[in-house]
Amino acid sequence: MATRRANTTRPGRGRRLRLTGMLVTVSGVAVLAVAPAGHSTAPAAHSPGRLPQLVAAMTLDEKLSFVQGRWDDPQQKVIGESGYIPGVARLGIPPLRMSDGPAGTRAAPSSTAMPAPVALASSFDDRLAREYGRVLGRDGRARGMDVVLAPMVNTIRVPYAGRNFEAYSEDPLVNSRMVSQEIRGIQDEGLIATTKHFAANNQETNRQSVNANVGEQALHEVELSGFEAAVKAGTGSIMCSYNKVNGAHSCSNDTLLTSILREQWGFSGWVMSDWSGTRATTDILRGLDQDMPGPPIGPDYFGAPLKAAIQEGSVPVTALDRSVTRILGTMRRFGLLRCASPQGPPPGCSLPARPRFDATAGNAVAQRAAEDGAVLLRNKGDALPLSRRVAQDVALIGTPAVAPVIGGGGSSSVIPSTVTVPREEIVKRAGSGSTVSYRPGVDTIGTVIPGSALSGGAIDHTGRNALTTKTYDQTRTLTAPEDGDYLLSIRSTVSNRSLTVDGRKVAEANSYRTDTLTGTSARVHLEAGKHEIGVKVKGYGVDPTMQVQLTWTPPRAARADLAAAVAAARKARTAVVFVHDEQTEGADRTTLALPHDQDALVSAVARANRNTIVVMNTGGPVTMPWLSSVEGVLQMHYPGQMGGVATARLLFGEAAPGGRLTQTFPLDDAHTIVSGMPRRFPGVDGQEEYSEGVLVGHRWYDRQQMKTLFPFGYGLSYTTFSYSGLKVTPRPEGLTVSFTVRNTGERAGQEVPQIYLGPSTEVRNAQQPPRKLVGYQKVRLGPGESRRVTVTVPKRQLQYWDSAAHGWGTGTGSRDVWVGSSSQDLPLHRDVSVRR
Repeated sequence: MATRRANTTRPGRGRRLRLTGMLVTVSGVAVLAVAPAGHSTAPAAHSPGRLPQLVAAMTLDEKLSFVQGRWDDPQQKVIGESGYIPGVARLGIPPLRMSDGPAGTRAAPSSTAMPAPVALASSFDDRLAREYGRVLGRDGRARGMDVVLAPMVNTIRVPYAGRNFEAYSEDPLVNSRMVSQEIRGIQDEGLIATTKHFAANNQETNRQSVNANVGEQALHEVELSGFEAAVKAGTGSIMCSYNKVNGAHSCSNDTLLTSILREQWGFSGWVMSDWSGTRATTDILRGLDQDMPGPPIGPDYFGAPLKAAIQEGSVPVTALDRSVTRILGTMRRFGLLRCASPQGPPPGCSLPARPRFDATAGNAVAQRAAEDGAVLLRNKGDALPLSRRVAQDVALIGTPAVAPVIGGGGSSSVIPSTVTVPREEIVKRAGSGSTVSYRPGVDTIGTVIPGSALSGGAIDHTGRNALTTKTYDQTRTLTAPEDGDYLLSIRSTVSNRSLTVDGRKVAEANSYRTDTLTGTSARVHLEAGKHEIGVKVKGYGVDPTMQVQLTWTPPRAARADLAAAVAAARKARTAVVFVHDEQTEGADRTTLALPHDQDALVSAVARANRNTIVVMNTGGPVTMPWLSSVEGVLQMHYPGQMGGVATARLLFGEAAPGGRLTQTFPLDDAHTIVSGMPRRFPGVDGQEEYSEGVLVGHRWYDRQQMKTLFPFGYGLSYTTFSYSGLKVTPRPEGLTVSFTVRNTGERAGQEVPQIYLGPSTEVRNAQQPPRKLVGYQKVRLGPGESRRVTVTVPKRQLQYWDSAAHGWGTGTGSRDVWVGSSSQDLPLHRDVSVRR
């Protein structure tokens, strides 16, 4: 193998990214082995051969400081830092700082709040995924971080799961392609990616203890495929999950952490626990390298107990050395050990300078992701984009029009560097002389409950009245003035909060600090009179202050809000209704219906104005009993800080929606993969059964021949497309599939041709889906333009996991190939003969 140094540049969006590496000649082919700028691949004092000497130079306590993390740096008090390793200054080993993800880096003072990962995946655009990752990488490095706890590649298995918005898809191919490119983007910029949550962490209910019983075939083909792709993409770290998998906690699971991750896949990075996910000191023997975050936040397993176990000989010090070496090896790979040496740092040595925070570049990618991931679900009579005539008089209804829903709750919450507001952006585009009115319809913000209705006075600790305590726990008496439904909201800058009414928990969220008040709401039926209200809010880490409000929308105000919204809609030419849900880490949904009676709002507005458009800010599928009565539905997901601009541009045709659904939208709660099957979700007696096997998502709906609201891969455009000329060619490395796509409309647009493969006629010992997504490609076409599209289907997509042989087998024989625009719209078909 011959090598020579190389330097190259590659344009980014509005900047140039310098990459360094080696030209490596392998079998006569020169390839560039790329490392991020400043991360030399040349041998140095911190080369792999020197790591044992560096570890040997550490004291036992210094080694232990690498495997048991902290919540934050007690000296610098970095707000937003999620984890911290102090390093060893005397040896030139720097601290390691960690930031939450995956919808941006949650670091102070702010970062780019990106669209939710499910929105990114809906773009079906690998290049965009890499650009998305680069924003996280650049932001994280600029804000002093070295590791981001992202991406999340768990399968969207259950439509109710609270963290689905942080994931990509129900389909393993989409998961694998998205995670690969996002990791590459993050690590292009020198930030270490941590792929999470390994494995089968697909619900929040009982997430600390539920045992996911997953068959071997489904485990490898569905649940692990994204993680395997992450390892191939070079992820620096893996985070193990809280739940059990086939009887053993993930962070104690030797099968997952050693047999599969290390031995089968060859992972060389380090494994960290989810926060307080370690179960025993002996987890270090089963493949866990780092216990996060340790005392005082979490229990102590890899600190004093591990030290005692090593000193008494029950845990060999070689196990500790192995884990420290894995962490240092990854740090070395990212240039963080440039100054490290067993003899101490060389004089004058310094680490590469961090980049400056680039708001312009971040905003550009965030806006593009929001637009290209937006899914047009309905467009009757070409109601969208809005014409100048109908835009002359628009009624905006719904609080997200003025209080944008940019993301979900939990550790993915980001302090945005800016926030664009839909109403403001729509007013700009409507033009002079136009009328753009606003009514909340359903006021999910409400007003502070007055002291006259709440014992002890109003709860309004904002501004100068902000709290300096870490916890807030109050039990008050609420006097309800009338019988009816009350919308109660606990609003705070720390989203680890809960609300109880008469001893029953009605709302909760598990999140972290933000700069602005965010709310968690519940609609509760109260009789007139006194009720006990419990408010709990808990701060984390170094949060200096905490703001808390308790608000309500009482029945009389709710009736007035609805009447005002209907009146505004009746008066306007066009009504645009913004609806949302409140998905969050720590809680699963109990229904697919929109919360807070928003379905009734949409129905009432649609009766008043037949030209009604619905903009959805939801983290996943919802039921739509009003669908046939509205003209348009635009799914914006949680669109990030540039969502206001993106929404307005899409509504007015300045951009075209480019997204397709990465998850099936069920018809209703009675028609889901878990309907009437509590053993599948949320589990019975702590046992969750993956009895669907490999038939996850659209595969299950196909097998059941069950009607859906919208199928996987579905999405409209402002133009139309046709397909023709399918050709399928078997090759040793897989299949080559080619076809022609034509834009048959009068506007430019984006299409996502999808390739599906039928079951093998010769496989008898494995479960096979009726159709399996094996390829796709994003295509952009001008009016009347056609393009010959060629997609390579890799051999792995023709294979299945043979549980008897514990390995991959090829599904040989005659197989069907379909091509089209969704899992249910496949106009092209061919048979192909697959050989080994």
